[in-house]
Amino acid sequence: MRHPAAAGALALGAVLSIAACAELQPLHPDREVEFELSGRIAVRYRDESSSGNIAWRHGARNDEVLITTPLGQGVARIVREGDAVTLTDSEAREHRAADAETLTEQVLGFRLPLAGLADWVRARAAPGPSQARRDGAGRIEALEQSGWKIEYLEWRADGLMPARLKLTYPGIELRLAIAEWK
Repeated sequence: MRHPAAAGALALGAVLSIAACAELQPLHPDREVEFELSGRIAVRYRDESSSGNIAWRHGARNDEVLITTPLGQGVARIVREGDAVTLTDSEAREHRAADAETLTEQVLGFRLPLAGLADWVRARAAPGPSQARRDGAGRIEALEQSGWKIEYLEWRADGLMPARLKLTYPGIELRLAIAEWK
């Protein structure tokens, strides 16, 4: 019998290989956008790994995350509006849950750290207990929070925002390479 996280990694790999076109939909103009980023994402669980592209628009009360294959074909779209979270898969099936972590666990087989990720990609701790290690320039070099270890591997040329991150949780590794910040 496979571990649920292994099944999730396999499911993510299968989903990453399915083709369906998708793009970020414009958010309503009255919604405040705190940041937008785009880049690459890689997920590894034991011997299974998958990679693709990510585009993410984040606001205080809303998020839209689009994951596509390396060729740009739609894989999954996660939308949070207030307390409602929906994941639309590559076959246009909608999945709903009370929070993004529960939803990704149900659909992908393991929890993604979406609750803290908006802070972590901006090189800061989310609310709650954390431990941080800083480099000589005072930037966070590594952060531990909610069972996750976040390592900041590379910074943008201006040194203000991270360009590459590695997030690990027992049995899971996520890598983000952020190509563009807005």
